[in-house]
Amino acid sequence: MSEHEQPDPGGPDAEEFSALLVGIQRLIRRQLRAGLEQPRLRGAQVELLRLVADSPGLRVSDAAAELFLAGNSVSTLVNQLVGQGLLRRETDPADRRAALLYVTEEAVERLAAWRARRTALVGEVAAELPPAQRAALVAALPALRAVAAGLRARAGGDASAEAGEGSVAS
Repeated sequence: MSEHEQPDPGGPDAEEFSALLVGIQRLIRRQLRAGLEQPRLRGAQVELLRLVADSPGLRVSDAAAELFLAGNSVSTLVNQLVGQGLLRRETDPADRRAALLYVTEEAVERLAAWRARRTALVGEVAAELPPAQRAALVAALPALRAVAAGLRARAGGDASAEAGEGSVAS
């Protein structure tokens, strides 16, 4: 390919890119699960905890919209996480029929520990790369953010799509 030719975004590069992202995520999860003392959480549970940690006092309906999940799916996740002591549900004083969500201190600690372990693992692997490849990863971050934003924008049209495939420990 000459320097003026652009790769075909729908071609084999897109397939390899997709497969690598999924594979990397799977490998990270597998390595981080080893030695966990707590039961692992499913991906959708972790996504909900992260969302509530970032937006304390979020309503269940707003969480469902943000995660592109059906309301009853989020209610099920909330019940599971409340039962595990990771989420707290309070009645909304403005609307007694609605619930506001808050993470517990245990959830904050588990999310922080998972994030620190994930960062350390990926950092160790990246540190083993040649400097040019590390620089290429850093240079790719804006493009990866744009891909994530584009996927998020497309997902906005299908609010019933289930998020969080696969399981994640935390």
